[in-house]
Amino acid sequence: MAVEADIRPLNQVAGVDAVRELLGSKSAAFWPALHELTHRSSDFSQALSLTTMRKKGVRAGIPGGPAKTIKLAILGGCSLYPLHELVQHFVGAAAPAGWWETELWKGDYDNYVSEILDPESELYAAKPEVIFLIPSNQRCAYQGALTDSREQQQEQALSAAQELLSLCRTARERSGAEIVIANFLPPADFDPGPYRVRSLGSGWNFRKLVNLELGLNVPSYVHICDVEFLASRRGTVTCYDARAWFETKQLYSSEFSVDVAREVGNIVGSLHKSSKKVLALDLDNTMWGGVIGDDGMTGIEIGGTSPRGEAFKAFQLAVLSLARRGVVLAVCSKNEHKAAVEPFEKHPEMMVRMKDIASFQANWEPKSENLRRIATELNLGLDSIVFVDDNPAEIEIVKQFVPEIETILLGADPAEYASQLLNCRFFEPRSITADDLKRGEQYQQQAARTQLQGSQTDMKAYLTSLEMHSVISEFTAVDVPRVSQLINKSNQFNVTTRRRSEAEVEGLLADESRFAFSVRLADKFGDNGLISVVIAEVGGRTATIDTWLMSCRVLKRQMEDEVLNEIVRLAKLRGCEVVVGHYLPTEKNEMVRELFPRMGFTLVQETPECSTYELDTASFVPHETYIQIDRRAYDSN
Repeated sequence: MAVEADIRPLNQVAGVDAVRELLGSKSAAFWPALHELTHRSSDFSQALSLTTMRKKGVRAGIPGGPAKTIKLAILGGCSLYPLHELVQHFVGAAAPAGWWETELWKGDYDNYVSEILDPESELYAAKPEVIFLIPSNQRCAYQGALTDSREQQQEQALSAAQELLSLCRTARERSGAEIVIANFLPPADFDPGPYRVRSLGSGWNFRKLVNLELGLNVPSYVHICDVEFLASRRGTVTCYDARAWFETKQLYSSEFSVDVAREVGNIVGSLHKSSKKVLALDLDNTMWGGVIGDDGMTGIEIGGTSPRGEAFKAFQLAVLSLARRGVVLAVCSKNEHKAAVEPFEKHPEMMVRMKDIASFQANWEPKSENLRRIATELNLGLDSIVFVDDNPAEIEIVKQFVPEIETILLGADPAEYASQLLNCRFFEPRSITADDLKRGEQYQQQAARTQLQGSQTDMKAYLTSLEMHSVISEFTAVDVPRVSQLINKSNQFNVTTRRRSEAEVEGLLADESRFAFSVRLADKFGDNGLISVVIAEVGGRTATIDTWLMSCRVLKRQMEDEVLNEIVRLAKLRGCEVVVGHYLPTEKNEMVRELFPRMGFTLVQETPECSTYELDTASFVPHETYIQIDRRAYDSN
């Protein structure tokens, strides 16, 4: 689905009546149409009517409806009706494909502290997978004087944040749920005038400080629904309805409740899907104004020569901001290659340079084919790519021929390009690691390895020339975010595709019934970072591989051999005589279908859902490789 410049109210989107007709006719097309309208709707009454349409569709048994149920609990210091209806709907629409059904438990008005602290409460009986908590806005106020010391005011703000985080910790320990917590809506009152910015005790500053302490101190299982930010986008004065509060105890205005529900849906959806990895860019009238083949270096618009030129420069700066946090950049353009490269190498106003591009496809082939080449060159799935173009015809072709790729259709005004890119929400990370920051460089290094491989006459010479060095170590706290990322992103080289949150990975650090390790790989071209994760469960004399995944960019470099060597070594240390491996087939992990038999395992059972293999540790002979191995921390166990 192309990302457009705005999210329009439902009554401005063509096809609303047609969707109602699809509901009436019980057509399977109803669900994707409802999905489209849900993501465009920003009008409260219209969004609420969509929730009714969804429920009718479920009751009618229309084909293509929700295939999975998410157990959701919502509780807080305000009336939860009708916000809970909107949250339930937007969470359902956040499914990576299709819809989720949301089984909802709703707490009582302003009873969230008791509901969380009572181990016998109905909250825990509901067994939620996600808990959405809206703390009392009225209780978030400084209790001292505006003239109190900054230290006093800071201490109270930190205490308020820690009390909420303590509630979250209790809810997590008793339910195992992921916690989404709304931070505080700032006041929109002028009182106490300009003095509000001079004291941390003012309502404005104190709530912002509590929000800051919340954000800086949340554990991995807590996710902030940033109400403060959402209110700043809409306008804080429009986000609170005093009459609605006094009459029905609704915290948010009707229209703002749609923003909040949409954000909760986005957060819950992000727990089940990974952000995109690659930004593929058109060039003419996207990266610069004009056509490089016709206008030449001196004719294209980029930089401070004109307002349009400044807009294209701002767009490039937005592109670089994504690259700096790990998004891989690629070029996909219909152009003569030499002409397309020239601005990157010679134009003084270009912000993005050739060193920033991991794959550069500029030719006269269809862009859909060039995007496939980018995926192949980077050894990534097509669904890792977002393609940006100003031409609606090119966007439509990509949508038809490579529908796995998300697209952004830029509007007519380049002044909006940077905003469109930064608001597309395809590249939002749940965490950012040191490895993420190096990703673009790592994929450029991979291109250099590919070129070297093509110049070698045999595989042994190629592997030797790489001068590979690997560090294999127990899971450490510092690696938890990256390990969780790999577990939740890796689809192709992943034998079971089991997912784990950061909190679950943290739990493995002290789990004596399992052994788990991560693998890093470097060579003469650079550091690939953390590239493999293994989790195995020990039971009696058997070690069962729960998770074995690897980054595809290190395939055919003997890393899987060294991983198996380590699995067997650790199994023997635990007294295991057999290593069991399961292959659970998915649409994307076909490449590891034969991994276990290729590694010497014997097939013992096979069904369409799972193939089970065994390896005798006593007869296993370690595989020889050209990788220097550095093992850390195990032998002390």
